[in-house]
Amino acid sequence: MKKRPEPQHSDALGTRERIVRTTSRLMQRQGYQGTGIKQIAREAQATLGSVYHFFPGGKQELGTAAVRQGDAEFADILEKMLAAEDDPATAVLVLTKVLGEGLEESDWLDGCPVTSTVVGTAVDSPGIQEAAAEAFAHWRALVAEALLRAGFAEKDAKELAYTVVSALEGAEMAAQVARSTQPLDAVGQHLARLIRSYR
Repeated sequence: MKKRPEPQHSDALGTRERIVRTTSRLMQRQGYQGTGIKQIAREAQATLGSVYHFFPGGKQELGTAAVRQGDAEFADILEKMLAAEDDPATAVLVLTKVLGEGLEESDWLDGCPVTSTVVGTAVDSPGIQEAAAEAFAHWRALVAEALLRAGFAEKDAKELAYTVVSALEGAEMAAQVARSTQPLDAVGQHLARLIRSYR
């Protein structure tokens, strides 16, 4: 993911939104298991009482909200990248570059908040799993829509969208582990070639 600004702590940002943004950032960096409610409350500058007021379901409900926040943030980046280029292949190349730059700027901490949160929780937290499935479906739909606008057949657009989103997720994780943008650069080049091969 592109590096995100640290959560704001002003009155202009409501307490609930502060808690959600903080949870998303922490789970993105530490995973679900490594993030505790006390830490969330402290970093969001909120009381434990207010955290449980907004999220009576506790950590699982917070995790679900964090995944939905991550979905919205990445969808915004994805939509902008796809809208900025007429050629979807070029858009994917630009996107992988932006993702790589964001990872590097965050010292390889800010990967995909959806994947970071859902790994290891899907079996025990169906709400988080469902939110993650919806996030991936949302991103695939955005890619497919861009391909359809570019004149691709519906079947090809849907299949390519699965490939693009899955490859980006894997490449982003590989880049974090390697502390290098090379996996994203390589995947961007190969996805661009694949998309162009359908022309």
